[in-house]
Amino acid sequence: MGDRAVAVLAKAPIAGYAKTRLIPLLGPEGAARLQGRLIDRTLATAVAAGIGPVTLWGAPNAEHPFFQEQARQRGIGLAAQPDGDLGARMLAAFRAAPLGAALVLIGTDCPVLDAADLGEAAAALSHADVALAPAEDGGYGLIAARRPLPKLFEEMPWGSDRVAELTRERARGEGLRLAELRTIWDVDNGADLERLRAVGLIDLADLTRAASR
Repeated sequence: MGDRAVAVLAKAPIAGYAKTRLIPLLGPEGAARLQGRLIDRTLATAVAAGIGPVTLWGAPNAEHPFFQEQARQRGIGLAAQPDGDLGARMLAAFRAAPLGAALVLIGTDCPVLDAADLGEAAAALSHADVALAPAEDGGYGLIAARRPLPKLFEEMPWGSDRVAELTRERARGEGLRLAELRTIWDVDNGADLERLRAVGLIDLADLTRAASR
């Protein structure tokens, strides 16, 4: 799969900046630690998939020591996410893919994604223009495409439960062949955190809970 690449979009594990919806449960430091572990698992998955070069796109920039150390240890590329909404940042990653390479793009909120999922997405691009792993909340946790496709990313209501369906509709409207992967779930709230704890994908034992109010 030499004509494939992987991009991982991640917020730096900074207290008060990362996983803010979980701060009431974990506190700022605990939420930041969780973000670090989500990044670590996601990058391990991306590298293990073995489908092509991996680039970590960091926010608010690529200078955070955690990002620098991950890039050094794993031998991956490092880039700063540009300004703009999520769609603009995702589209930038597609436009920066190696010349002629299809891209598999993921975030860090879906730890149930595994190397096989990334491999399936890359393989699907042999017969499809776009591959999508929808999420239970109506978004998606993975998108792969042969080339940059602005229509799939511009003026999208990010964070709503219509993102996956609108992406399907736009793909059909553009005459694109769409391959769908298994439905996954992401970690956004307390129920998701307990689900993550139950499946044991990440060690959550020492995350600090916020003091009761």
